[in-house]
Amino acid sequence: MSGDMTGQPAQPRKVTEVAVGVMVQPDGRFLLAQRPAGKPYEGYWEFPGGKLEPGESVEAALARELHEELGLDVLQSEQWRVLEHDYPHAYVRLYFCKVTAWRGEPVGREGQAFAWQSVPVAVTPLLPATIPVVEWLAEEAASR
Repeated sequence: MSGDMTGQPAQPRKVTEVAVGVMVQPDGRFLLAQRPAGKPYEGYWEFPGGKLEPGESVEAALARELHEELGLDVLQSEQWRVLEHDYPHAYVRLYFCKVTAWRGEPVGREGQAFAWQSVPVAVTPLLPATIPVVEWLAEEAASR
């Protein structure tokens, strides 16, 4: 039986659902963005994306976030992997989508830096939940 010292059942943490874009170019490079000042883990690098609104699909959230953050229109994406991560500030369920076609060039609309990377990644530090995704991309590149 789980619970705290008072015998009350432990409250499960609220799950924040997040759509994440793994934008991959034909040569295998992928886009990472730096978290802006004022956010948890500011300065860390991650794949771009954002929280799902109530009733919103992963694909719709991803398209909205990539448009808001980077000025891009997603033309082709597919859900790829799901990862849960328990950060001190939030418990997140990350829906990683491979984005293989888009319109526009990325522009940091929130003042964030971004960089096209390949493995090994040159930018640091990486957000903890970003590290396994980079490893998955490296595995896929090695098996090509």
